[in-house]
Amino acid sequence: MPATPDRLARIGALLDQAVGGGGIPGAVAVIGQGPETSGCWAAGLADATAGRRMRADTTFDLASLTKVVATTAVTLALAGRGQLRLDDPVAGYLPEARACRDGRVTIAHLLTHTSGLPGSRTFYRWCGSRAELLRDLYQTSPDRPPGSRVAYSDLGFMLLGEVVAAVAGEPLDAAVRRLVTGPLAMTATEFRPNGPAARFAATECRGDGSAWTGTVHDENARLMGGVAGHAGLFAPAADLARFAAWWLSAGDAVVPAALRRAAATCQTEGLGGRRGYGWACPGDAFDILGGCWPPTAVSHTGFTGTSLALDPASGAWVVLLTNAVHAGRDATAVKALRRAVHEAVTGSIPP
Repeated sequence: MPATPDRLARIGALLDQAVGGGGIPGAVAVIGQGPETSGCWAAGLADATAGRRMRADTTFDLASLTKVVATTAVTLALAGRGQLRLDDPVAGYLPEARACRDGRVTIAHLLTHTSGLPGSRTFYRWCGSRAELLRDLYQTSPDRPPGSRVAYSDLGFMLLGEVVAAVAGEPLDAAVRRLVTGPLAMTATEFRPNGPAARFAATECRGDGSAWTGTVHDENARLMGGVAGHAGLFAPAADLARFAAWWLSAGDAVVPAALRRAAATCQTEGLGGRRGYGWACPGDAFDILGGCWPPTAVSHTGFTGTSLALDPASGAWVVLLTNAVHAGRDATAVKALRRAVHEAVTGSIPP
């Protein structure tokens, strides 16, 4: 940026149009460059069942944004401290994990979605506890040789969360709080959040018509007690803006700057997808920027309707949080809103 007034007004109008179309109950957007915030907007409803308005400080279930904001960040923080290496075999930390026993699956494979593990499993349908889920997760075999192809995997990040706990000697949520969100003063970002329902954006409606509010939407993460490497983190937009500004900074706090730059660089050329460590790079199947941002940009999304995009070269970033899943699992509207918002910001990004 700095973003022009007409572009700022355009983003607010896009949010209003999206919530007016019915596919997205509510949304919050924040854009900026480096440490500076250019604009913040809130539109629609945080909870349609209660008629509660969306606020700029509403806390969202981040869903898979957990992968980059919590699990990737804390893994890189441990690497920066020398407590693990990205080429370490996962079996060295989780010897009970069958998929990793032969030593071929590394931390980097998990971070880049090249472990060969399946994308998802509905463990919650047949497991009755976190212990049972982990037992079955550890017994899940890869679909393909590690390092041979990009295949987005919740299971890989579930394993990575357990690696973090083993290395840090404390539960994943405690490690994230001590090493990432605490030092970055992301005071409202947490797993298993507390507080009144009015604090949260509602997610999917249950059979009785009530909505999940302040409880993780992802069923596997819920069975794991709300703390998992692939989902479970809650945060408001302001904390994610702080995270984006930190990620793009030149300082070495929390994770060395050089390691953050590597994480935002494609590590999987020729493997059928373009992934950094955690992040989706331009051209990946999960890339939401559609070629309208610089090739140095990265992004990530969450199933509930959340997303985060940033560009290390220009310092531009966009936080776009919606509770689209509150209206159902059809993602058409939120995909259109993401595309429109990021295209609107494009003209504000320096060449």
